[in-house]
Amino acid sequence: MQDKSKSLGAAKGFLGREVEIIIDRTMRSVHPEFGFVYEVNYGYIPGVIAPDGEDLDAYFLGADKPLAKARGKAVAIIHRLDDDDDKLVVAAVGYDPGDDEIRKAIDFQEKRFNCEILRG
Repeated sequence: MQDKSKSLGAAKGFLGREVEIIIDRTMRSVHPEFGFVYEVNYGYIPGVIAPDGEDLDAYFLGADKPLAKARGKAVAIIHRLDDDDDKLVVAAVGYDPGDDEIRKAIDFQEKRFNCEILRG
């Protein structure tokens, strides 16, 4: 699906760039439909529309408390191989997580999907 993924195309343009995200699922909050707990802050880049018609989603890593918004560097993309709904991984300034750290941080949600971590 990588060649056909519209969300991957949208996300690629942000890799390596500093971005601001709005957090709409704070860490330790519970997903309203599926009941899992968000282990990191999760939000979106406002005004960047993904193929699902919603703003482009992003995980924010490197914070230890719930946030309303965050600024950091887009360090990776979570590319879903079976769902055109890729996510950015945005890291706090000065934090550079490795792939193992990223996978551990996002597994609470991404374990339900076949995905890979892509870097610039």
